[in-house]
Amino acid sequence: MKTNRLLVLGLLLVVSLQALPATASSEGTFQRTLQVGGPVSIDLATGSGSVNVHTGSSGQVLITGHVKVTNWFGSDAEQRVNRIVNDPPIQQSANDIRIGHVSDSELLHNVSISYDLTVPQDTRLRSHTGSGSQTVEGLNGNVEVEAGSGSLRLSDIGNTVRAETGSGEIQIKTVKGNVRAKAGSGSIRASEISGGFESETGSGHISLEQTGPGAVRAETGSGGMELHGVHGSLEATAGSGGITAEGNPTGSWRVQTGSGTVRLELASGAGFDLNAHTSSGTISVSQPVTVQGTMGRRELRGKVHGGGVLVEVETGSGNIEVQ
Repeated sequence: MKTNRLLVLGLLLVVSLQALPATASSEGTFQRTLQVGGPVSIDLATGSGSVNVHTGSSGQVLITGHVKVTNWFGSDAEQRVNRIVNDPPIQQSANDIRIGHVSDSELLHNVSISYDLTVPQDTRLRSHTGSGSQTVEGLNGNVEVEAGSGSLRLSDIGNTVRAETGSGEIQIKTVKGNVRAKAGSGSIRASEISGGFESETGSGHISLEQTGPGAVRAETGSGGMELHGVHGSLEATAGSGGITAEGNPTGSWRVQTGSGTVRLELASGAGFDLNAHTSSGTISVSQPVTVQGTMGRRELRGKVHGGGVLVEVETGSGNIEVQ
């Protein structure tokens, strides 16, 4: 009897689950055109969805939103899409525009809104997404982008850039100001950077091509790095991975990795004080060195071209090559 009762209960449970409504989803699109005059400031937020920003005419901001609502065992997906499409989360006060900021948290439950913006070139942008990739190009104002997870791609920015993602690759190209990039995990690739550069990733490769003077700081937990055109001070640290750094040490350099080969290519004729150490590996210097106190297979202290700024190099396991 007990077995029969359990069988009946099991069948009732299956029937009950089958009777529940399936996942309900609905999609919609809205578009708004805002008139502006002069430099524009945009503050955008979306819990889930991609963001694409590019430039257009100087007198207006065109906003296109793609909405998707998914409800498990619910039936109001279409109603909520209609609410958002008919009254999109956009507020304008002169040239200050807020997008995606909603006080009704229930309205955005299980909602994904992806945004495509066409903005004037003189636009300052702050954009945040909980999950989704972001692409920004052509802006003259400061750019700040954040993502809980998702790749970030920024190009042709005429001012400072700050980019941060919890998980995903960061690509930055052609920036006329300072850059700060941070990834919880993921590679950071930057080229044609005219100002200072600061980068950090828990796991991933870092590459830099600097085209103007500015301090450089790069840190990776694992992945190594390649830094080219450094014109100023440098602090490069890797938990593991090789490091290649090339440039003109007009400020002090400190390069360190837990394991991996370190290669420094310094401007010809540059004067510096060298302090190099490896726990397991060899040290080679292609330029004449005036030794001061220490010279050996694994440690070298001396002056190159009469000395100058301090260049410190250290690896726990690997060779050190200075050219």
